Amino acid sequence: MEKYAVYVPRLVKKKDNFAPGHRACIGCGEALAVRMAFKAVGNNVIAVSATGCMEIVASQLPFTSWHLPWIHTLFENTAAVASGIEAGYKAMKRKGVPLPDNTKVIAYGGDGATSDIGLQALSGAMERGHDFTYICFDNEAYMNTGIQRSSATPFGAATTTSPAGKKSTGQFSWKKNMPAIAVAHDIPYVATATHGYPFDLMEKVRKAVATPGLSYVHVLSVCPTGWRSATDTVNRQARLAVQTGMFPLYEVENGVYKMSLDLPGLRPVKDYLKMQGRFRHLSDELIAQIQARVELEYNKILEKAKDGSKRAKSKGR
Repeated sequence: MEKYAVYVPRLVKKKDNFAPGHRACIGCGEALAVRMAFKAVGNNVIAVSATGCMEIVASQLPFTSWHLPWIHTLFENTAAVASGIEAGYKAMKRKGVPLPDNTKVIAYGGDGATSDIGLQALSGAMERGHDFTYICFDNEAYMNTGIQRSSATPFGAATTTSPAGKKSTGQFSWKKNMPAIAVAHDIPYVATATHGYPFDLMEKVRKAVATPGLSYVHVLSVCPTGWRSATDTVNRQARLAVQTGMFPLYEVENGVYKMSLDLPGLRPVKDYLKMQGRFRHLSDELIAQIQARVELEYNKILEKAKDGSKRAKSKGR
């Protein structure tokens, strides 16, 4: 039985900033994650959206699912636009323009807009130290344009551009570690989350938005369409991703790692993989290879968290 190491549930506001009525697929985990993330923050927020599923489903002219200021921009420049909004807001405040205090900027995009096409702009914003939150809603492929592989697609997954066949086992590379890339920029707050653990997700978004400087939250978002899985199991899949170590939950505050869940042990990765048609072709040998890699990477994070705990205790003394 896993235990929360950090957070306890808070009261959740009833009003949604991301309203129902959008055109997301049945069982869309990303729509659920977006709803949770923006439930966690107040209304004094400007949202900047990359091109992708959530932009398409929520902005069908002349309607919108957003109950706050929302800007659609391109795949490649979401972080640049958010940087400009944040800098422009500060400049207008300095000039005495009557604007609300403490307005927050939240930029978001999918894994393609974050770890692939938009990485340059995001890296630049992190290096410059802008004051906004970036959230990656990671469904592990370019789902909006036809389920093509991205650098966040896990090893062995079948997509339209990494098909499984006689000479192919699906995705040929391991999933890019985008949270580690964010940590390497020495930003003050980085966290991983998923809609399978809703209170953990919402609390991390709250914390990210409240942290001065650029913060980054990486959210695993189950996509039944692209993952070829049952629409009524999205939260179960998200929880299994965590419980098997495929997607560990942790946060990194000023370089110090902390695990978000205390797991007694990892479940076999096959419990997670067998629920998804994109992994149907994997042999026992390949599953064993994935298992070994998952354990290796998970133990690396555990060691960093243990070191962080020791440092915290040392400072406490």
